[in-house]
Amino acid sequence: MSFFGKLKSRLLKSSSKLEDGLDAIVSDGGVDEPEEPQPTPEPEQVPPGPDETPPTEPTTPEEEPVTIPVPEPERVPEREPHPGSDPMPEEEPSNVPAPEPEGPVDVPSEVPGYSDPMPEQGPMEIPSTGPMMRGSDDAPLKQRPGFIGRMLGRGTGIVTRRVLDDEMLEQLEELLITSDMGVETAMRVTANLAEGRFGKKLSVDEIKRLLAEEITRILEPVAKPMPLFPKKPQVVLVVGVNGSGKTTTIGKLASQFKAAGKNVVIAAGDTFRAAAVEQLQVWGERAGVPVMTAPEGSDPASLAFDAMTKAEAEGADLLMIDTAGRLQNRADLMEELAKIVRVIRKKDPEAPHNTLLVLDATTGQNALSQVEIFQKLADVSGLVMTKLDGTARGGVLVALADKFGLPIHAIGVGEQIDDLAPFDPEEFARALTGLSE
Repeated sequence: MSFFGKLKSRLLKSSSKLEDGLDAIVSDGGVDEPEEPQPTPEPEQVPPGPDETPPTEPTTPEEEPVTIPVPEPERVPEREPHPGSDPMPEEEPSNVPAPEPEGPVDVPSEVPGYSDPMPEQGPMEIPSTGPMMRGSDDAPLKQRPGFIGRMLGRGTGIVTRRVLDDEMLEQLEELLITSDMGVETAMRVTANLAEGRFGKKLSVDEIKRLLAEEITRILEPVAKPMPLFPKKPQVVLVVGVNGSGKTTTIGKLASQFKAAGKNVVIAAGDTFRAAAVEQLQVWGERAGVPVMTAPEGSDPASLAFDAMTKAEAEGADLLMIDTAGRLQNRADLMEELAKIVRVIRKKDPEAPHNTLLVLDATTGQNALSQVEIFQKLADVSGLVMTKLDGTARGGVLVALADKFGLPIHAIGVGEQIDDLAPFDPEEFARALTGLSE
């Protein structure tokens, strides 16, 4: 399964929220119109092929079986001579129809089976199919109140379009804001969407394509892989709040760099949480990467300094340093992070060469304040967004790109090693808006 397919399936909460919202906006005040590529001519093109040859063949064989039962009813005239022998009693044997049904008792298996069911099945089938087919055209608004109805409407060649006016733009802005795209970004996206299209009728699919284009335009400048430098060891400091997924992200990145032929060392700088150290050791064993640890509760800045010394001695290409999760509003914890940076720079004034901020997508707009604080203390150079599969707030990534312009190196949509991948703006935008691959 491609990462796009996985991303699209796991961004279901975000895409479905946008999709349902767009459907409601367009349906409110929208008008049903036939699609330009009407599906009716398409089925007509399919039958022409078979119509050229089969039309004569299938019709004749069908008529033949119809004529076959006809000769059998001819047996009835054989019975008619018997009543014919009694021409006078024909009026009296008005009861004779009773014997005639006895003849039809043999015939009904064929004659009524051919004549009677046709009128019976005809009216039974026509009302059952006719109204269903006509109802989808005659009462589209009643049968298509939401997304499922709209999907059914596509089958009948009907699509709902609404004129793009001020009211609709306000509704679109509110929808994007509720998807955590931020007020400024939402206004910018809708303004660009309306440019040259104001007063025109748009369908849900058309709006989704336009939104995907605008989102891609915002994200393209920040979609950059983590840069690698000739400096050895290249120090990568990973920071973030509690539970953002730093430890898992370090393990996945280390495994991927190792698979790419890089010599990687991990430093378990979260010395206050034994589970984080154990988790890194598991990833280290899985990827064949050494993990440096320190006694629980020891100074993480001291561990970082020792790890740099060891990585330099071993000629490692990359040194990835994990740090304890800390809330951006805790001044004491943020000062501890600043201390780690100061100690690292005593060893190498240019270090850390990369400072990755791992963000939890479920935090929504709170991610913006996290970036502001961490950028001041640790000079954040790039972002990694995790847990996009567990939230309907995928739009926050667009707000981050629009406001800060920091490189987005990777995104995560699960716990597996291949669930962390380089950030592709077009794929993300299409998955976020629910467009097909």
